[in-house]
Amino acid sequence: MTGDMRANGRAEDGRGARGGPEPAGGRGSTTGPRPAGGQATGARAAGRGIARRRLGGGILALGGALALAPIPLAGAAGRGGRRAGTADGAADTGAGMESGAHRPTLRRGSAARAGLLQEPLDQLVRDAEAYLADSPAHPWYAGAVLLAGRGGTVALHRPIGKAVRYAAYDEKTDTGVEFPADQQIAMAEDTVFDLASISKLFTSLLAVQQIERGRLELEATVASYLPEFAGGGKQDITVRQLLTHTSGFRSWIPLYKEPTREGKLRMLWEEVPATAPGSAYLYSDLNLISLQLILEKITGRPLDALLRDEITAPLGMHRTRYNPPASWKPKIAATEDARLPWSGLDRGLVWGEVHDENAYSLDGVAGHAGVFSCAWDLAILARTLLNGGVYGRSRVLSEESVDLLFTDFNTAFPGDEHGLGFELYQHWYMGAMATPRSAGHTGFTGTSLVLDPSTDTFLIVLGNSVHPVRSWRSGSAPRVAAANQLARAVPVRPERGRTGRTAWFSGMASASTATLTLPALRLDSARARLECALWWDTERAADGLFLEASAGRDWEPVPFTTLAPGPGHRPDPQPHPAGSVTGWSGRVWHRLEADLTAWRGRDVRLRWRYATDRLYVGRGAYVDGLRVRDGHRTVFDAERPRDAGRIEATGWVPSAD
Repeated sequence: MTGDMRANGRAEDGRGARGGPEPAGGRGSTTGPRPAGGQATGARAAGRGIARRRLGGGILALGGALALAPIPLAGAAGRGGRRAGTADGAADTGAGMESGAHRPTLRRGSAARAGLLQEPLDQLVRDAEAYLADSPAHPWYAGAVLLAGRGGTVALHRPIGKAVRYAAYDEKTDTGVEFPADQQIAMAEDTVFDLASISKLFTSLLAVQQIERGRLELEATVASYLPEFAGGGKQDITVRQLLTHTSGFRSWIPLYKEPTREGKLRMLWEEVPATAPGSAYLYSDLNLISLQLILEKITGRPLDALLRDEITAPLGMHRTRYNPPASWKPKIAATEDARLPWSGLDRGLVWGEVHDENAYSLDGVAGHAGVFSCAWDLAILARTLLNGGVYGRSRVLSEESVDLLFTDFNTAFPGDEHGLGFELYQHWYMGAMATPRSAGHTGFTGTSLVLDPSTDTFLIVLGNSVHPVRSWRSGSAPRVAAANQLARAVPVRPERGRTGRTAWFSGMASASTATLTLPALRLDSARARLECALWWDTERAADGLFLEASAGRDWEPVPFTTLAPGPGHRPDPQPHPAGSVTGWSGRVWHRLEADLTAWRGRDVRLRWRYATDRLYVGRGAYVDGLRVRDGHRTVFDAERPRDAGRIEATGWVPSAD
């Protein structure tokens, strides 16, 4: 039961889907199909490891498409104070990829120490607790552990609900049969969870390690390592396609129905791709199972030993492993009452053993599922990656390898961005934390991990949402709600940065329209223009910020240009002929100018309109320093109290952060 994914055209949480959340599950595997895409090529591995194609400078060509150059990892806003035009830096953020930069280890601390706002973190917990109740028909999870931080500071680590609540599921009444109260177990900070598909990240990291060491080549065919794999027309599938889910494999096959390992392998060898390799994006457990087999072949070690020796032991992740011992059971969150027909195997209450049927049939050790861990250990992993592959004195990946994890290899598949193993820019569970470099993964049991290099933040939500049965969970609403609040907790200081100063903030509400309207102004000059500072981060294409003008009843778009700050040469102004912006702007303030001569000789009103759909949102929009010049005259200046008092704000609020 590993695959959290986006259902085609629908969302099980009742909110609709545009690349929406994962289905509630059914018989057999829960991975299901994902939207199809196209092919892209990535950085090529040579015999000595990853070839040095400078991903950090300029533009990287991927499969005939162009990917923007990577954003520097970790603490972009935090080192050495706040840079002009950026969000406020965290007080304890660490450096990322820059050579010689400080790379923090984790410690508990206040929101202020982390450079975060306390109230959104408090709201994050309140939102998460709401999903312990019916949402809408059943609780989304019996309990959860929430962890959020920035830089080296864990500012939130909170258990809620129960790790073990139900002894069974009654399908006739669609109710959970609870353990007696004295046998139920409360969630704790160190509760261990079946991570489900987050296990795929560990397999991917192990693969990238072998690429570094020159034992595995990214563009080599799988069959060059596993000759039997070529059966069924799979001879051209590459290692990269396994890591980016572009191999053509369907989402899963019931390996658990074969009683022997040989039989399971035969099913894999004979499997025929659903699409031509490289021609579509299709999330599949079979990709990471195949990668496991490669790793075990080239290293001569089983996957669980590789995980221990190469990742968890060096990083001190002592509560992360396959097949936890029986002594851990009281500290493990229970999962499902697994019985036919909703489960592929009739096992009763699954507690302390892997939930996924295929992983269970592989003795608990599989490339796609089976890893158990706790929130703090996952925070160590997050910090390691945001640090550029190092934690304390242990380095598990090079900085270049980490860069590959955060670089989109699927540029031909808009909406299915993917690094090596990591999903990128997915609002459906990353919420407002989603940026072109935000990386993460989910697990079917109710788990998720999100890293945002642009703000140096990390979020872990571990829930037991298939307890007592998989059909009770649907969608990713708790994950999105948590991510929205952590994104809101990262302050955005007004453009001019003076203490006590505020800028206008659109808010982050979904299914809403917020307007910020200037009073009617008479423009007589041929050089009339609007000037202001603009900051925006919206769900791309779905939500937008619009500049509009009206000289009567109707509103029409006002074209404008924006100019972002940047090192070195002055960047070119970016035109916005439709009078709107959408997507991610880099967490920097942009200077805006709009030519208003089309309204010369008339009384005109100007407004900003921020519009969102009913699904996901970004961090919102900010406007600061509004000024309208009419030739040499300044006819409106928001710095003047009289003018500021004439602004009509609906949904927009003054905000210092």
